[in-house]
Amino acid sequence: MNDHQGLTRGTSALVVARNIRADIEAGRLAHGDQLPSTRELAAEWGTSVATINRAMQQLADEGIVINKARSSRIVNYPNTRHARSDPRRPVAILIGGYAGSGKTELGRILARNTSWPILDKDTTTRNVVEAALETLGQSPHDRESQTYLQVIRPAEYQALSATMIENLQCGVSVIVTAPFIREFSDQAWCDRLQADIAALGADCEAVWVRCDPATMRTYLRRRGAARDSWKLANWEQYLSGLNLQFEPRMPHSIIDNSESARPLQQQADELLQRVLT
Repeated sequence: MNDHQGLTRGTSALVVARNIRADIEAGRLAHGDQLPSTRELAAEWGTSVATINRAMQQLADEGIVINKARSSRIVNYPNTRHARSDPRRPVAILIGGYAGSGKTELGRILARNTSWPILDKDTTTRNVVEAALETLGQSPHDRESQTYLQVIRPAEYQALSATMIENLQCGVSVIVTAPFIREFSDQAWCDRLQADIAALGADCEAVWVRCDPATMRTYLRRRGAARDSWKLANWEQYLSGLNLQFEPRMPHSIIDNSESARPLQQQADELLQRVLT
């Protein structure tokens, strides 16, 4: 896939609508918020006004955006989705996926639907990771060097796992979002995790979020995080190292967040129904 193809697909009305819908469902855009103007959205997404209008019309047809005027669109998504009861046993939902796949958005949607705490790796550990990298003489945005991979990354996941276990020990279900690429590839790690969680009288649900490369790239460009700079600057090299058909080495669910897939909210509802029953 060349760069032109990535940009063309990445800025389609379907991609814009899908990402804005996910932001609404995940609570980043709240009920009653006014969206930026058409021209502002076109500049943000690097696309045409016509593409933005098509995306907005799709969201308006779904009822989650109300068109007040050409330049005034309001989010219509009241937060009334907390009627879920906790399962009899606490549950740990571990959500993995490549950068830009939408795993954090899925985690936020599940948290809003259940009121369970969400432990996102970047939110939980990023400040400490950046300080540690600087202390070791590395760029705070480094995620590719051996220093990060061999020294910092294992500590990140240990802290995340310990916090998850502490919640389960208290009988609290928890949602954990992180790439989990190495972890879900390691049969011994998967077996140990399931045994540790079962020993606490809890259940484990692994989830892998899939996404097409163009949509992942569009999301990474949009969020503009410095830690993604290497990936974006070396996209073809980065992409060549991904297994787009990857599946965790433990019982799991697959969520599809590609351009043409069903909305994350629908897939989240189905996932919760399986977990809670």
